[in-house]
Amino acid sequence: MAEARTADEGTRGIWQDSRVPQNAAPTADQPVPADKISGETSAAAPAALPATLAARLKRDVDGLVAAIVQQHDTGEVLMLGWMDDEALRRTLTSGRVTFWSRSRQEYWRKGDTSGHAQWVKSVAIDCDGDALLVRADQVGAACHTGARTCFEAGGDLGAVVGNRPETETSEEKTQ
Repeated sequence: MAEARTADEGTRGIWQDSRVPQNAAPTADQPVPADKISGETSAAAPAALPATLAARLKRDVDGLVAAIVQQHDTGEVLMLGWMDDEALRRTLTSGRVTFWSRSRQEYWRKGDTSGHAQWVKSVAIDCDGDALLVRADQVGAACHTGARTCFEAGGDLGAVVGNRPETETSEEKTQ
């Protein structure tokens, strides 16, 4: 299980610029002093992610899991971020969404500098354990560009729209 990662006090909480190269997350053997962990109020070392949950996660080579953030009441997909065990633990226990910034090599809690916070409503893991769905109450823009969603800012790619044949039902597809 990954330990807490190194953080830089001067840039904590600032979202990564998409133009900045995405660096690999640091190794798990770089603990963060408790007083340098954003979002933590206790001087005591934070508790680890429960072992049963940590065992279910399938992380990428950098120890990260994709976290899709969705507006809890409308279903609007807001953004995609990355979490390691510690970011997930903070998200599950604080009521605020925390990510690992691959470009800045630090934890950041959404909204700490912008005021555009994400308040956790639920967190689910997919069947394979390689993605998380965070349902949140988004305050203001979710995207660092100022757009409501990162997908609004990125734009539609103009895919051909497919339609299911009217004679095919979902029951026929499963037989």
